[in-house]
Amino acid sequence: MSDKVYIFDTTLRDGEQVPGCQLSTPEKVEIAKELEILGVDVIEAGFPISSPMDFNSVVEISKAVSDPIICALTRSVEKDIDFAADSLKYAKRKRIHTGIGTSEYHIKYKFKSDQERILERGVAAVKYAKKFVEDIEFYCEDAGRTDNEYLARVVEAVIKAGATVVNIPDTTGYCLPDEYGEKIRFLKENVGNIAQAIISCHCHNDLGLATANTAAGVVNGARQVEVTINGIGERAGNTSLEEIAMILKTHKDLDLHTNINSTHLYSLSLLVSKMMRMPVQPNKAIVGRNAFAHSSGIHQDGVIKHRENYEILDPEDVGIPQSSIILTARSGKAALKYHLERLGYDDLDNDRVEEVYEAFLKMADEKKDINDDDLIILVEGKLPDGGLELQNVQIMCGDSVMPSATVELKLNNETVHATAMGVGSIDAAFNAVDKIVNDTLLLDEFLVQSMGDRKDLGKVHIRVKHDDGIYHGFGVHQDVIIASVKAYVDAINKVTSLKRRHKKSA
Repeated sequence: MSDKVYIFDTTLRDGEQVPGCQLSTPEKVEIAKELEILGVDVIEAGFPISSPMDFNSVVEISKAVSDPIICALTRSVEKDIDFAADSLKYAKRKRIHTGIGTSEYHIKYKFKSDQERILERGVAAVKYAKKFVEDIEFYCEDAGRTDNEYLARVVEAVIKAGATVVNIPDTTGYCLPDEYGEKIRFLKENVGNIAQAIISCHCHNDLGLATANTAAGVVNGARQVEVTINGIGERAGNTSLEEIAMILKTHKDLDLHTNINSTHLYSLSLLVSKMMRMPVQPNKAIVGRNAFAHSSGIHQDGVIKHRENYEILDPEDVGIPQSSIILTARSGKAALKYHLERLGYDDLDNDRVEEVYEAFLKMADEKKDINDDDLIILVEGKLPDGGLELQNVQIMCGDSVMPSATVELKLNNETVHATAMGVGSIDAAFNAVDKIVNDTLLLDEFLVQSMGDRKDLGKVHIRVKHDDGIYHGFGVHQDVIIASVKAYVDAINKVTSLKRRHKKSA
């Protein structure tokens, strides 16, 4: 039977230390509930003594979540521990996470102390916390730069005092994977009571090595990983939950498993990105917009023939419906034919495909984005009639009113309108459009871009799901709300156009 690796999520504590990305208590509770569904074992809910809001967040998360352990962070200070214990009073399963810096940098320059006194403070903190809860995690801050012999002494002493988990943070992201892995192995082999506690990895990404170091720690005996959604966190961030979860799932030879339901990873990544107003970089592993996107003709042909030629993960395993074959000047005929068939043009003979491909290459050299409308024009010579056309948008919003929108569309040469409410102006406008077309598209991605140097013109790109398909919509306007509605209408036109072509071919 494979060993379990416990997933300790610190999105709501360490992850939230990103400047300008703080979350409200209700937002933290919503994310905590989603983390529970995802299957994390421990949620580090906050640093209770740091602020009244942090204290309240730990209280409310403790009330809202049942399965994961709720963890509160402290320093090796009795008052911190008192606050943590009080904040956890409603938690079904509770843990206090206390500790102190153990590197020479911290001992000499931060605490102006010595190794013996630091060890004594750590032991005293564990013993004091043990009065409130049984589950105590102890962190040796800056363990990555701590002498291994001294680190082993501290770890053995805090386990003897009652620590159930020992956290070995690479706080500054300094270690190389071999170095960090060796540090974990050294503790496994040189701490006499190490079997009485779980070793935990908490790695930062200052040199881009957080995930590699965490994986090295697990390979060498650590059985808890401290991670954040999207790898967010102070400075360059923390180990990414989705990356380490999928490493362990993919490398079955490690004989390790987690409780993570990976199909929820993508949706939770989007939620955290939206709530923290922190976009996920397109090339981010696992959940980035380009993680399963292919633009090279050789790669596209290989993926179309057999996905595993260029993908070691199935996108559906992380909650992404399918890979993306992106049309660019580097795309080959296989990719073009794939998209033509997706749009219903599956009856073109080879000569016609060749003609369209030659025209496509010329267009691709001139345009950065090749979309479905472009392909339709290449085949048909023009866009089909009968689509939706936006006529007008009126918005009502304010601090004391529920946002509402009235949208006027031209449909089959008739002007129709609808009014709807929503959580925001754009949501209200989309709901009004849904009323008119009597259908709903699931919004999967929403991006706003400025148009060059112009401050008065923006471009909105949305990606939506409908049935089993993915559709893109684009809109440009001085008003971002109108640009958004234009993009949504554009996506609906592509859905209805595809339905018409499939019906015609049938």
